[in-house]
Amino acid sequence: MTAPGYTLFDTAIGRCALAWSDRGVVGLQLPEVSAERTLARLLDAHPTMQDRAPSPAARRAVEGVTALLTGVPDDLADVPLDLSAVAEFDRRVYAVTRDIDPGEVLTYGRVAALIGSPDGAQAVGQSLGRNPIPILVPCHRVLAAGGKVGGFSASGGTVTKRALLALEHTPGFDDPTLF
Repeated sequence: MTAPGYTLFDTAIGRCALAWSDRGVVGLQLPEVSAERTLARLLDAHPTMQDRAPSPAARRAVEGVTALLTGVPDDLADVPLDLSAVAEFDRRVYAVTRDIDPGEVLTYGRVAALIGSPDGAQAVGQSLGRNPIPILVPCHRVLAAGGKVGGFSASGGTVTKRALLALEHTPGFDDPTLF
């Protein structure tokens, strides 16, 4: 059994923080204005976690997130998550969202339809706003109707969301083309 813990790690966009349990990753905090603020935000959600050497699952998450944030495509689907503290509706939303490949997007409405709640686009957006594990549950890959960006609750808001989509070479967000 692996002891729950957290770690800070450097990426191309700044210092991130990761929390895990013996079942998998429970939280990921994208960079804030300082490493101290990043850690504080993670510990607000996971106050009992202790600074520890990463478990094998946490190491894989750190390596994968670090690579993805340099533009290396990786769906990170092999990283185990522990969503036991997450509501059932949110788990269904996160399962569909996790299946979106890098460089691809779905709309809030499409995610709602895929979980059997065709009128639930707003609820899907709220669920993704509560996402405790951005990047691993790639909420940045879900857009509003008509290709609009929609919201993003991580530091930097929609600017960060657009940057993540550009890193993944998502059409409409990557380098401009003539067509």
